[in-house]
Amino acid sequence: MTDDAPSILVVEDDAATRTFLADNLTADGYLLRTAGTLRDALRILEYHVVDLAVVDVGLPDGSGLELVRAVRAAGAGSRLDARLPLLLLSGRVAESDRVRAFERGCDDFVAKPFAYGELRLRVGALLWRTSDRPQAGLLRVGFLEVDPLAREVRVRGTRVLLSQKEFALLQALAGEPTRVYTKAELLRDVWGFRALGATRTLDSHACRLRAKLGVHGDRYVVNVWGVGYRLVDGAVGDDAAAATTRALEPAA
Repeated sequence: MTDDAPSILVVEDDAATRTFLADNLTADGYLLRTAGTLRDALRILEYHVVDLAVVDVGLPDGSGLELVRAVRAAGAGSRLDARLPLLLLSGRVAESDRVRAFERGCDDFVAKPFAYGELRLRVGALLWRTSDRPQAGLLRVGFLEVDPLAREVRVRGTRVLLSQKEFALLQALAGEPTRVYTKAELLRDVWGFRALGATRTLDSHACRLRAKLGVHGDRYVVNVWGVGYRLVDGAVGDDAAAATTRALEPAA
């Protein structure tokens, strides 16, 4: 097994089934994390990067469908990855149960009791289909570094303290640093507003974020008059460090 092997979270309240899946998936070359409750599963997903979650619907403190809902509803600034592949396990196999699971956003559904051979093939197929999924790793834009997992921001090595919404706004802009995001997009994705309305919330947060990131004289959070904001206006800096990159490995 190598450190770059796919990582799988198994969420299963039955200890025997959880151990069985963990042992067999580990033997097949995957890195494993396990959880027995909905609460523990969400905590793992908030602080660790995984490539796939195998989730039992019946959990002692809730439903696996609640985990699916929470993951798919994750927006900018959330520790959860809304694009995480999710495979559900359930003893309830009526058509309505399967339809409900897919409506909530799961990627695959396996009925209990299951044959491990089939589950292993479904896991492999799902990982293959999602192998080009962008990872929530370290973002670098010039001398700016954004760590989504640790929720830390540094400019030229100096840590910058941001509020939750300032961080969410920065993370949204850093996805495509030179793209102009409209005010409507940012208000929807960061604040959840459905209509633009008469609010100065975005402008005030952008102003504070610009000041904090510009402590060394760098120019970030560019106002595009009448449209919205972009993180940077063209190239940043004058060497290779100025290129916009996304770390291939998740931030520790």
